[in-house]
Amino acid sequence: MKRLFLFVIISMFAMFCACAQVDKALQDDIAEMLIVGFRGTELKKDNHIVRDIEKYHIGGVILFEYDAPSGKRPRNITSAKQVKKLCQDLQGLGEETLFISIDQEGGRVNRLKEKYGFPHFESPEASAKGGSDSVRCCARNTAEVLHNMGINLNFAPCTDVNTNPDCPIIGKLGRSFSSDPSVVAQYAQIWIEEQQKQGVVSCLKHFPGHGSSLADTHLGLADVSDTWDELELVPYKKLIGSNKADSNGTLPYMIMTTHVFNKNWDEKYPATLSKKVLTDMLRDSLHYQGIIITDDLAMGAMAQQYEYADMLELTLNAGADMLCLSNNGAEYDKEIVPKTINIIYQLVQDGKVSREKIHQSAERIRKLKKSIQ
Repeated sequence: MKRLFLFVIISMFAMFCACAQVDKALQDDIAEMLIVGFRGTELKKDNHIVRDIEKYHIGGVILFEYDAPSGKRPRNITSAKQVKKLCQDLQGLGEETLFISIDQEGGRVNRLKEKYGFPHFESPEASAKGGSDSVRCCARNTAEVLHNMGINLNFAPCTDVNTNPDCPIIGKLGRSFSSDPSVVAQYAQIWIEEQQKQGVVSCLKHFPGHGSSLADTHLGLADVSDTWDELELVPYKKLIGSNKADSNGTLPYMIMTTHVFNKNWDEKYPATLSKKVLTDMLRDSLHYQGIIITDDLAMGAMAQQYEYADMLELTLNAGADMLCLSNNGAEYDKEIVPKTINIIYQLVQDGKVSREKIHQSAERIRKLKKSIQ
């Protein structure tokens, strides 16, 4: 009887330990999916990002020059020397590779400004006027600077087609290479190649096309139901077709979603939250098997329209692998990481999000990180 009792106790303890391991593994997988923004030009022990990396093991961070919630500078950038030290310190916090990301397209979307000692970076539109040699030069210069700083993920190139020159967030800012989708694909491929040479992961954006919009998703809802053209998919078709996965099954780029709404894609949800767009269109129809990352979930088109937990459930089930949590929208939240992990963890426990899906996404991210080490 004593032996039986002892056996039961040992078995229950073993089951408890196994459950604890599974729970920790789930938390680690969720954290791997998070790209997080933070304040600070140097690391201090009381900065939440130190905890987020050391304790939670988040997948990456994103650097900004301007802090939108306070309307002040600096946020993370004051000089080349300072950025390089910050990146070294960030990377040194964890045992695994950290994605250190930035939006560095050039032109108006330029975090590494000349006033901080960085070189001039042409906009995609301006560089394209000089042809492929000009684009390659800009891409190479950008990639070399990012590599020297320790930045290994650039949310560029912009692969939006300039179908509407008056689009407030694409055309008017000179962010598109061309109104010709084949030219966009050609120049985006150059950026992928040059950044890959420097160990910098590229990110094509904004799928499935933001160039025709009449509104800015940073500010609120943008409906492209009457303006979007299928030619906006051409760059993605060409780039997905021409970039093959390596022996580990990884691609040298990821794809970022757009928050625009199109009733012809999905009558209910914008692209970032739509399974019809991210899974049916991007994965199944275009056969893309790389990482899908959301555009910033703090943008008005998301934050103003959806409760946070609902947004997370929808985008994960739609097919997103990484979540961009800029902390650079209307509010700054030091607890964004534990809050997000807890919400997603509970969604899995409640059967609303698949555990297998979370693990698959985390493994995609880890494989890509290994390819750039």
